Amino acid sequence: MRTRPRFPADVSAELKAAGWHPGRWRIQQAEEWADTLAGYGNPAGDRHAVFPAAVEAWAEFGGLAFDLVGPGRQLARTPFLVDPLCGLHQPRTLADLGRALDTRIAPLGEEAYGQALLVIDEEGRVYSLDHTGEWYLGDGVDQAITALVLGTAPERLRTAEDA
Repeated sequence: MRTRPRFPADVSAELKAAGWHPGRWRIQQAEEWADTLAGYGNPAGDRHAVFPAAVEAWAEFGGLAFDLVGPGRQLARTPFLVDPLCGLHQPRTLADLGRALDTRIAPLGEEAYGQALLVIDEEGRVYSLDHTGEWYLGDGVDQAITALVLGTAPERLRTAEDA
């Protein structure tokens, strides 16, 4: 029985170039990030959420940087980095989005050198937050990385009033 590859070939090539390989698991680094995030709070008392889906994503993909430029399938590709500390100073923003989506949200990384914040929810769904809004990148980290590498257009999150 043939199994489908986890990533398309061009995405696998970018992952390999960034230092990822099947079985990559940096749990010590992920736990250090979890401790740093859990220990950080802003003056208003907002705290970061830390949960298994986030820690697993950090362990497998944390520290990977993708230096992408040029056209993608639907939009220009931009560099991105998987590093949850990119969102260290955003606990309020993430808590607000989590309340709106009825889930907890943790930082995952950034796009375009800080122009957008990548985040993950308890179910493993990935979003990008930028000055224009909130964007849905996929049901899991694999889908999100594939969308970012290929330059496919994300879905904009909308409120009930926008629908």
